[in-house]
Amino acid sequence: MRIYIGFDDTDILGSDIGTGKVARHYERLIPTGCKMWGVVRQQLLVDPAIPYTSHNSSACVVVDCPDASFAEVLKDNAVAHIEAMSLPGSDPGLCVVCQGDPALTALESFGFLCTTRIVSQKEALQASGSAHLSGHGGTNDGIIGAAAAVGLTASGWSGRFIEYSGLRSFSNPVSVGELRQKGIRIVSLDRDACVPGAEDNVNTKDWLRPRLWGHIAILPVKPVEAGLWESLGEKRNAGKQKKQEA
Repeated sequence: MRIYIGFDDTDILGSDIGTGKVARHYERLIPTGCKMWGVVRQQLLVDPAIPYTSHNSSACVVVDCPDASFAEVLKDNAVAHIEAMSLPGSDPGLCVVCQGDPALTALESFGFLCTTRIVSQKEALQASGSAHLSGHGGTNDGIIGAAAAVGLTASGWSGRFIEYSGLRSFSNPVSVGELRQKGIRIVSLDRDACVPGAEDNVNTKDWLRPRLWGHIAILPVKPVEAGLWESLGEKRNAGKQKKQEA
């Protein structure tokens, strides 16, 4: 049983702990018998009319459990976590949905909608149906991003992993074989789509962030030279800019 836990808008301008880090720190509250599969960052629409802290992203923690009986404790722990970690002035939201919940279909559509136009809290609540969606401060606008994070992640075709199989502990460069052993598949985006060999190395530029493609972790790479590949993307060092509500 897979359970999706979406977090959004837990920080403010200049804070050291953003929503992604809040989501990653939730792992320590996962009960025995369950395991965090990964944490996926989702990029939503960037528009001057939308208030956001940095890049209007939200995060979804994906937890694998023996059955749905763990959903309630995961939800209670997530509520306590978001209330403890969210900063004054933020508008935190939380969404918790079990695999197989009928609401996931509507949440997937809602998530993709959040990447193309401005949406409302009412639309988020309608999409979530009977699944758990709650605001925990401020305007409660975080319920929009939290619901979108769950929907987009459940679709299996959106976002990048900010935690998966200890990705932050890999060396750089790292071998293709080592990444495969951890469940990260390497896909070449060069013209001929050559297949990277297990003994080949990947230069991650100290920023290993697989994509969520086809419900699995995929690291897109391009060739550099024989036996060496380079992953796409790199760490962004742009300053945070808080948008004001229109």
